[in-house]
Amino acid sequence: MKQVLILGGTGFVGRHVCEKLAQLQCRVTVATRRLDNARHLQTLPMLDVIEIDVHDSAALTSLLAGHDAVVNLIAILHGTEAAFEKAHVQLPLALVRACEAAGLRRIVHISALGASVSSASMYQRSKARGEAVLLSAGLDVTLLRPSVIFGAEDKFLNTFARLQQLFPVVPLAASQARFQPVWVEDVASAVVHCLQDSSSIGQVYEACGPDVFTLRQLVELAGRYAGVNGGKGRPVIALPAPLGRLQARLMELLPGEPLLSRDNLDAMQTDNVASGKLPGLKALGITPAALGAIAPSYLGAQGLRSGLTAKRKTAGRF
Repeated sequence: MKQVLILGGTGFVGRHVCEKLAQLQCRVTVATRRLDNARHLQTLPMLDVIEIDVHDSAALTSLLAGHDAVVNLIAILHGTEAAFEKAHVQLPLALVRACEAAGLRRIVHISALGASVSSASMYQRSKARGEAVLLSAGLDVTLLRPSVIFGAEDKFLNTFARLQQLFPVVPLAASQARFQPVWVEDVASAVVHCLQDSSSIGQVYEACGPDVFTLRQLVELAGRYAGVNGGKGRPVIALPAPLGRLQARLMELLPGEPLLSRDNLDAMQTDNVASGKLPGLKALGITPAALGAIAPSYLGAQGLRSGLTAKRKTAGRF
């Protein structure tokens, strides 16, 4: 692949994909709503940032011209049924039509583990409908379904660590929900491998790490790795389902993106682990990294930064 268009390239996974493609001396175009979102990418060689509304079909078709492949990383974790439909179904449909008009066939699409039209979750149902749109288009499509993704800039383990730096206990809904966390670098490597390997066309891969954890275990590990409470972490209090749903509802009412929504709880009714029925990262030649080999370094650094910040604030009082 000589020239690749990335939708969602300014996000958590996207920046890692861009870096890996830059190392391969591949020309990359990143589509973004605002140029300010891509400042961290503009130092990469052979990378162009284009400000565009990807939901504008004519603009998207024009942008695809001259590219060999497109990677779609655009997704939202919270929203209404209509918002999920727009991001996860209407956009793939617009992308298919734009590819057909531009004569581009190759698409690598990031979906989600647990995507299913029968899911209780709006997010997972919309992800499944988006997959169906792409797989029925007759184009050269590869789908990747990652479990929850961790890494130095994640909003998952980092958030749990910060909460434990602020509060003495962690009340937790769906504490027994199971996940198979995957390192962001492994997901990015999978995207790049699929772009290079034509045998991945038509395949659906489950991108998961080697270990399964309950949500409670992940919260506890985040606190320990960050050195909270002398490396013990904070006590985790498992909430019964009604209280967990109330907690999610209250979080939805707070300004900004909620830490937890009722739709998240609906998604966690089904374990977010590999089915074993589809190929995984090893089929792409990737040995997935264990969470315990990666997370302590960046969460530990976060704990150090928090401690230094606290010392500076204390010093300023005297």
